[in-house]
Amino acid sequence: MRPIQMVDLQSQYQKIKTEVDNGIQEVLTTAAFIKGKAVSDFAESLQKYLDTKHVIPCANGTDALQIAMMALDLKPGDEVITPSFTYIATCEVLGLLGLVPVFVDVHADTFTIDPKEIEKAITPKTKAIVPVHLYGQSAQMEEIMVIAAKHNLYVIEDNAQAIGGYYTFSNGTKKANGTIGTIGCTSFFPSKNLGCYGDGGAMYCNDDTLANQLKLVANHGQSIQYKHDVIGVNSRLDTIQAVVLNAKLKHLDEYCDARRKVADKYDAAFANHPNIKVPARAAYSHHVYHQYTMIVSERRNELQIFLKEKGIPSMIYYPIPAHKQKAFEGKARIVGDLKNTDWLTDRVISLPIHTEMQDEQQAFIIESVLEFFK
Repeated sequence: MRPIQMVDLQSQYQKIKTEVDNGIQEVLTTAAFIKGKAVSDFAESLQKYLDTKHVIPCANGTDALQIAMMALDLKPGDEVITPSFTYIATCEVLGLLGLVPVFVDVHADTFTIDPKEIEKAITPKTKAIVPVHLYGQSAQMEEIMVIAAKHNLYVIEDNAQAIGGYYTFSNGTKKANGTIGTIGCTSFFPSKNLGCYGDGGAMYCNDDTLANQLKLVANHGQSIQYKHDVIGVNSRLDTIQAVVLNAKLKHLDEYCDARRKVADKYDAAFANHPNIKVPARAAYSHHVYHQYTMIVSERRNELQIFLKEKGIPSMIYYPIPAHKQKAFEGKARIVGDLKNTDWLTDRVISLPIHTEMQDEQQAFIIESVLEFFK
């Protein structure tokens, strides 16, 4: 049995090695390291995959969120509603821009932002909502979009963990995660369902004017070289990363299906266990399992140590919620008691899940978890 990893990128690479190697060699030969053809090819392919009008690549997922907020001309002091139960990047960009994070609670079963809590948090200063499609599961976008329309708010989807997934509306319509709100933002960090071999990110939207503004901000605020219309940043996807993403995008559905099959086996093994709650699959969400995150009723930290001793990695995403981080002391507003957020941070644990999982590896992981709770 191969050593168990949270994500096995080495084995995944072997299956696309020829295409990736040839593409990278072409970049090296042509020396088109920045703005090479592979970047525009990838943007066009992702645009078609997502069925959205515009895809604007950038340097990473955090930049994508920041650029989105800058393009929407959010001002210091504006309030942005977001979950505290998320990776820090979601909230970090708010602090960087002088915006006020307004932290609200999530559902205890789906881990995603609770629309009822969003409604309670809205004030005249509220300008945007940032739902997070956490662990590969869609937030309740239908309800969120109704709230946003009612209060004239922007919706910036943090889709860093759920590309390849989609949302099913009550009328049966399906839309790719990240294409429902005002702007969608994603990350291509190597461990993501669609990951490159370094850093990368993208924004997507259906509005021509907004797409131009996103491009402007991402390119030093310049519409033509040396003519700077707004204050911008320097954030671009390099050509080598685009080569990798072009190769992987063709397999994204296959990758997501592989993750779902691993999740199916975990679900079956842990179903109805008194100490384990498997991750919920919301009816509206095509879950793509960037992480397989379960809730354990007790001894979570001891379980992690036990697994480590057996050579099984695991992760806690996330042990300290944003509203309890020192960085946000006095800089955020907290609405409600965030009891689900606090409860989850003490109980969640993520098991290895990836496209190259071997049956014997997963069987050993399952056996070890069940052994711990005997």
